[in-house]
Amino acid sequence: MTETAIPPALKATEPIATPLATLLAQAAAPPVLQAYRGALTPLRLDAAEKETEALLSGVAVHDLGWLRRVAVRGEDRFRWLSGMVTNTVNDLAANAGAWNLVLNAQGRIQGDLHVDRKGDELTLVIAADQYEKLLAHLERFIIMDDVELAPLSETALGLAGPFAADLLVWLGLPVLTEPMTSARAAWNGQDLRVVRTYSALSPHYELWVPAAQISALWQALVEAGARPVGAASLEAFRIAEGIPAYGIDIAERDLPQEAVPQVATFPKTMKSMRANSERLAPPQVALSFNKGCYLGQEIVERIRSRGSVHRHLRSLELFGAVPAAGAALTLEGGAVAGQITSAAELPLHTGSRVFALGMMRGEAEVGNPSFTYTTDAAIGTARILAAPPELEAE
Repeated sequence: MTETAIPPALKATEPIATPLATLLAQAAAPPVLQAYRGALTPLRLDAAEKETEALLSGVAVHDLGWLRRVAVRGEDRFRWLSGMVTNTVNDLAANAGAWNLVLNAQGRIQGDLHVDRKGDELTLVIAADQYEKLLAHLERFIIMDDVELAPLSETALGLAGPFAADLLVWLGLPVLTEPMTSARAAWNGQDLRVVRTYSALSPHYELWVPAAQISALWQALVEAGARPVGAASLEAFRIAEGIPAYGIDIAERDLPQEAVPQVATFPKTMKSMRANSERLAPPQVALSFNKGCYLGQEIVERIRSRGSVHRHLRSLELFGAVPAAGAALTLEGGAVAGQITSAAELPLHTGSRVFALGMMRGEAEVGNPSFTYTTDAAIGTARILAAPPELEAE
């Protein structure tokens, strides 16, 4: 089995170690640190097979110190933020969140983030590799508005796997049944925030605490039975779940309807493809068509009224070696159908499987064909997945 590479686009120029990475670097046998999503984080904390097993059939704890939280404050915060992002803000429930894209006036994607609401509080969650760019973009549009973007000092650990809820109960923390919801709890004398995020294959939670509490929280989770997992396994699992990462699967040139994951319907004709173009896969929908105006909305609505785009980001299963990002996918006869944006091998007890995300040309999807790709080792084949893969757990 080959080691999952961290895509170059997810690395930062001068990354800073996360609080957890700083803690683990002091151990007698410190883990290898690597840049991931704009921060230095442990690459691997156990054997790849054991890490994947924990994510799929047990409970895994991992670093989320590459995430940043920013409070949106001021009297105009709801109106202003709603005008800056693609998903609902005003209609969020009191303890709910939503995935959002940030666009420019031409409708091109400048980044992505999550908006979380706690009562009348609004918070942005941004990956470190987008943090400075997105804050600069957003602050340009605070003109006559009573709005302040205030960075927060918390850091996070991730908890994932089918038994994550049992571990939360064991620690006296709230269990959330719905994705994109959150709750606050007192833990170890500190205020802790539990967030259940989107997942396709296994439950995912974020646990936000002050940075000074990261050692105690990590120790408590590990002692309760969570297996430490590094960034390489998380990256492979992300790809298998079909969750895109900005800067690698989504780029500035992309339009929202091209880059938002969609349900593959394998139309028989281009006409039927256009009819199905709005079947986005909840809760990974980042576009609201029922909110007020926002930056780039005119382009989004124009695309919607015309019924389709010419490219789609799709989840794929590959049969062959892991290709490099940018590898071409071709149809029988050699016509280019799209290209791989990210790919990884997922080690399973039944045998390794290879998954990918790829930007596909719409006309190449007609009839659910098989595609080919080339690596240094050999030629492989690929198919678009109509649903998240079924992965057999131990």
